[in-house]
Amino acid sequence: MNFNRVILYYNFVPIADPEAVKLWQKTLCESLNLKGRILISSQGINGTLGGHMDDIKKYIKNTRDYPGFKEIDFKWSQGTGNDFPKLKIQVKDELVAFGYQDEIEVDENGVIGGGIHLRPEEVNKLVEERGDEVVFFDARNAFEAKIGKFKDAVVPDVNTSHDFVKEIESGKYDHMKDKPIVAYCTGGVRCELLTVFMKNRGFKEVYQIKGGIVRYGNAFGDDGLWDGSLYTFDDRLTIDFSDHTKLIGTCAHCDGPTKEFRNCQKPACHQLVLLCDPCYDRHLDMPCKHDREIKRNRDLVG
Repeated sequence: MNFNRVILYYNFVPIADPEAVKLWQKTLCESLNLKGRILISSQGINGTLGGHMDDIKKYIKNTRDYPGFKEIDFKWSQGTGNDFPKLKIQVKDELVAFGYQDEIEVDENGVIGGGIHLRPEEVNKLVEERGDEVVFFDARNAFEAKIGKFKDAVVPDVNTSHDFVKEIESGKYDHMKDKPIVAYCTGGVRCELLTVFMKNRGFKEVYQIKGGIVRYGNAFGDDGLWDGSLYTFDDRLTIDFSDHTKLIGTCAHCDGPTKEFRNCQKPACHQLVLLCDPCYDRHLDMPCKHDREIKRNRDLVG
């Protein structure tokens, strides 16, 4: 039996001394042989870690003992034991680099002025009640949506979080400002901030999924409103929520179905690209047809 697990979490809460929290987290993770990435700022903490289930449980218990971290929502998924090459803990100005930090206020209860949190079952209820009026809005980078997204979701044309605010200010989504918007991302952290930016720019009814895609997928598998696989920022690269996951990704070379992101091995490329098994086996002999701007962001957590 595989006892390796991966946890994804965040908590927006004022942190007076991020460097001290970094040192404590480093000591704690090293003592438990955990690897992964943790970002810390004056706004809070955001992390994803992998290790043995018993060690992760000890990490959660110790982390929740810290003032302000008691209510952290940890999302679990199956791990391999080799999901992260090392432990990396950084202090940043922002937990997610949208670049509009002045618009974000955080208190002991989290981000002020964001979208209403919906549990997975409440998401389904909203769609049952409001039907096609509901708009799912992908808060991730566009390439993540290539292998999985909510049914009929709007996928903004962005490659990094820095692009989002200009994208929603472009006018192309103004017709949605009176509709119920459900923002979603991997674990929820990006939506906490993006929903603030959307509300500040005139979107009137904005929601976010509590726990993100991970929590929704764990609740409903592939029998709800989610289609496809989930891109992850670790060496798994993708995870599925059931044994009947729908393949919605297409190979960059042959347009065949695939969910496999691969690193192009050509020295001048090294982009992350969707390739089926046969095309990957011979991709060194073929010209690159994939988008040049798509790069694997190893610093983003979720």
